[in-house]
Amino acid sequence: MNKSELIQWLQEGDVALAYQTNKYLLDRANHDLEDLRSQIAKEGWGAHFLSLQNNHGHWGRGFYQVKWVSSHYTLLDLRYLEMTAQPAIDRTLDLIVKENKSADGGVNPAREIKESDVCINGMFLTYACFFGIAPEALTSIVDFLVDQQMPDGGFNCRSNRSGAVHSSVHTTISVLEGIRMYHRMGYSYRLSDLLRMEGDAQEFMLAHHLYRSDRTGDMIHKSMTMLSFPSRWKHDVLRGLVYMAEAAQDGVLPDVVEGKDKRLEDPLDLLLSKRRKDGTWPVQAKHPGLVHFDMEKAGKASRWNTLRALRVLRQLAPDLYHSL
Repeated sequence: MNKSELIQWLQEGDVALAYQTNKYLLDRANHDLEDLRSQIAKEGWGAHFLSLQNNHGHWGRGFYQVKWVSSHYTLLDLRYLEMTAQPAIDRTLDLIVKENKSADGGVNPAREIKESDVCINGMFLTYACFFGIAPEALTSIVDFLVDQQMPDGGFNCRSNRSGAVHSSVHTTISVLEGIRMYHRMGYSYRLSDLLRMEGDAQEFMLAHHLYRSDRTGDMIHKSMTMLSFPSRWKHDVLRGLVYMAEAAQDGVLPDVVEGKDKRLEDPLDLLLSKRRKDGTWPVQAKHPGLVHFDMEKAGKASRWNTLRALRVLRQLAPDLYHSL
């Protein structure tokens, strides 16, 4: 398929894919897409996710149990769909904030572990901001995250629990996504601190070329080169590139956009190597665990990953994108 055929194919998928294709690849204005976006909660995957909420206001058994059908990961899925805020979502966010705050200010599903998990709080920041949670609900979470940055610029969920001497790309990408969404959605509390942290964490990720050791240049783990979706808490090269594309779009990666920083060429080449003969990108890996339902099958052409790959190329390698 050429690019025009790919775009048509994407629009023939779920309404969430049709909406995002129009938004990110065809540049249709938000006001022209309001009706299409409103359908995400009424049909297809979005309606299916909403229908599975329990009477007690959670999905699964609560905030974080069980993976991947808990409220936490369901809300993350709904954020990926870019559904508008719904009463069901607001209800769950309110429950999490009321019932799962720890003394350190973070949200924490564990009763026996006092220290909040940095990765969970980064992901929570992403979907809570996306769905427009009240600013006062986030102040303690922001304070918690500001205290968790490591000397190398990144984050590690073990840093405040069992100790860590080097940041984790898994945790760092979750916090980066949370900071970017916080900024995009207009929140302001300690924003200058968060943007400074974001710059340092970007440098950590770029020093690793998104998937390589900063010391040896070897890949950190083969799983990071496998395209997955949904990503859950795990980092892979496409997830990192999507974040970088969004940051570039927001004007916070000028050297990358202007071609002065070449450290994304390696992961971009890797992404291109994953393209199938038919022009699509696949889902290469699924993270084991209970799911509500599969949006796509592993090993098959993936509308999600094709859309995400095209978004990345359009922002970070426009000449290549236009040549497809």
